[in-house]
Amino acid sequence: MSTVKITDESFEKDVLQADKPVLVDFWAEWCGPCKQIAPALEQIADELGSQVVVAKLNIEESPTTPSRYGVRGIPTMMLFKGGQMASMKVGAMPKQKILEWLNEAGVQAA
Repeated sequence: MSTVKITDESFEKDVLQADKPVLVDFWAEWCGPCKQIAPALEQIADELGSQVVVAKLNIEESPTTPSRYGVRGIPTMMLFKGGQMASMKVGAMPKQKILEWLNEAGVQAA
């Protein structure tokens, strides 16, 4: 399962009403660090697709949701569980660090 594109309009249904945890990557086309972590997020989506949905929200196309959640810098990754933001990380990090963060937040690799 690859990453899912979400928007302000789909956020409620795709993230807040999701039946499993959702990692939301807030990003923009011009953001170098966002592009750096994109391949790692794709791999995580493929490897952990049964445990977590990896969603990408372009902050320029959908500015309402990032401002509602106080996104100040990108990339910002937020993990939502049961309709609530459970954990947040700001900045680019290697795949292993993202996996460790997810593990700490209760998303276990199968």
